[in-house]
Amino acid sequence: MKMTLIALALAVALPLGALAGPIEPGRPLPALRLKNQHDQDWQVPASTRLVVFAAGRKASNLVMAVLGPQHQGFLASRHAVYLADMSQMPGLITRTFALPSLREQPFDVGVSLDETLLAGWPRQTDAVTLIGLEAGRVTHFQYASSEAQLRTALDLAP
Repeated sequence: MKMTLIALALAVALPLGALAGPIEPGRPLPALRLKNQHDQDWQVPASTRLVVFAAGRKASNLVMAVLGPQHQGFLASRHAVYLADMSQMPGLITRTFALPSLREQPFDVGVSLDETLLAGWPRQTDAVTLIGLEAGRVTHFQYASSEAQLRTALDLAP
């Protein structure tokens, strides 16, 4: 009885997706309910074929270097979304600098501020994780550690 109550309390306390399985080819992408940089609801649309996931400062800078100059609707035209894990960033920096900078971009960014939500997602230091999807299921993931690699993944000519 005591264990059941503890499990129930944890399930209620953790956000949707926190108890989801790992990101593995063949498995569905865990459902995420996040906010974007404008504090509006954000989720991965069913038509998404690529999740661009940045989990650190260098990875985020790489994404911004490639996506920043692109036109509004660029990500949607490639059936892609950008997801940023900002949970390790100090709150003051997030509110004062990071989110205001993201609000100037012509694309939506899913923002995670909860360190448990994306903790099991694949990541490499200083690299962007690219998660391929088909019908909501993970087909593959790979890493981009340079602008050239990210441009290739997004079908951008150099």
